Amino acid sequence: MMDRVLEPELMDDPKQAEAYASADFAEENQGFVDRFQEYFPEFSQGRVLDLGCGPGDIPIRFATLYPACQVIGIDASTPMIQLGEQAVKRAGLADRITLRCERYEEVAGARIVDAAISNSLLHHLPNPLQFWQKLRQLVKPGAPVLVMDLLRPDSPEAAQAIVDQYAANEPDILRRDFYNSLLAAFTEDEIGSQLARMNLTRLLIDIPDDRHWVVGGIIY
Repeated sequence: MMDRVLEPELMDDPKQAEAYASADFAEENQGFVDRFQEYFPEFSQGRVLDLGCGPGDIPIRFATLYPACQVIGIDASTPMIQLGEQAVKRAGLADRITLRCERYEEVAGARIVDAAISNSLLHHLPNPLQFWQKLRQLVKPGAPVLVMDLLRPDSPEAAQAIVDQYAANEPDILRRDFYNSLLAAFTEDEIGSQLARMNLTRLLIDIPDDRHWVVGGIIY
């Protein structure tokens, strides 16, 4: 198993952000939102926090599925938030979705949201334990949480094979980012160790395919 190779925390390059926003993540993102509904069938309303919301596609899908929810999206990349705000306005959801350019660790307050979601943020972070600590701090007791990210392959060659399989027709800038993200991602064992260290073992890990892990459950 190859060691983790860190990548830059932020997508601050407008071209990089634009390429990411233009990519077709519809199936993956809708699958993430559908999985939340599958995991937590009784959830229907409240304030939902999306950590690392990117260009806003998941907040839009979440708010569409849950009309009684207010969604707060946090991302530290200014170009991502700008693209996200445009998308939210086009979707007619500016009254229920708020996007903020902010680092996740700087989000103020405790026990302030009824649910939390995060897709593809953790692999950007040098200190994953800080993420899990902040997640636990921000949600109310009994809040559902769902976190998904990439799964680190066994070798650079395996990472390249995944890029070639799933992003063959994407622009070079997106293929490069995908490859670097796979190298920066965590393994299932590493995620399990993180949850154990943060006393979050009630959260369950699932491996839905060859390139993702999912952690879901209730935080008390």
